[in-house]
Amino acid sequence: MAEKILVVEDELTLQETLAYNLKRQGYEVETTGDGISALEIARRTHPDLIVLDVMLPGMDGYEVCRVLRQQMSTPVLMLTARDDEIDRVVGLEVGADDYMTKPFSMRELLARVKAMLRRVRLVREEISNAAPPPPPPPPPAQVIVHDNLTLDLARREARLNDQPLTLKPKEYDLLLFLAQHRGQMLSRDTILEQVWGWNYIGDSRTVDVHIRWLREKIERDPGNPVRIVTVRGAGYRFEG
Repeated sequence: MAEKILVVEDELTLQETLAYNLKRQGYEVETTGDGISALEIARRTHPDLIVLDVMLPGMDGYEVCRVLRQQMSTPVLMLTARDDEIDRVVGLEVGADDYMTKPFSMRELLARVKAMLRRVRLVREEISNAAPPPPPPPPPAQVIVHDNLTLDLARREARLNDQPLTLKPKEYDLLLFLAQHRGQMLSRDTILEQVWGWNYIGDSRTVDVHIRWLREKIERDPGNPVRIVTVRGAGYRFEG
């Protein structure tokens, strides 16, 4: 399919010359001589490139380019009769991709058009060949279930055999941390830092006391625990 180029030029002779030469290169060309209709055509046809004169009746090329940039990323080659640096700067600031001063070589214009369209094709190919983004990670589980023990993270509630457990805030935090690391050996220092915070001034005996309280609430035989087991000389492991 031929690439589409919109030529926006109010000087009829130059407009026809541009259209003729671009069509000879195999492009599909549409023309207009004012900024308002240029915006309407661009929105309707979505051209691959726009050749845009600066000096247009009604709405000048700078304003046309500024409006276009708010709505689409179509590359724009601006044409102007002035060679002032400030004009080139303004053109680039409003979103033009390239800039040519009249009079210009038709061969050079065709070369720039070809180069701009080649860059567009390369970008499109990169996008189409890019690997799809990985799926978003699943949301964290809001309920943790281990056998007959259930933790509801949203409500900060624990239930055993479907009966609510009365836990102090730190008891719940400790039980949740253990449940989230089921099967892992967790040292007292790790538990203290993760549950109480690194700036807690107490010692590791705090962990032992809270473990004992938890066992009394969730173990069938707190003296012979099977859910929260002691790893001798190291810490604790939650078995679920």
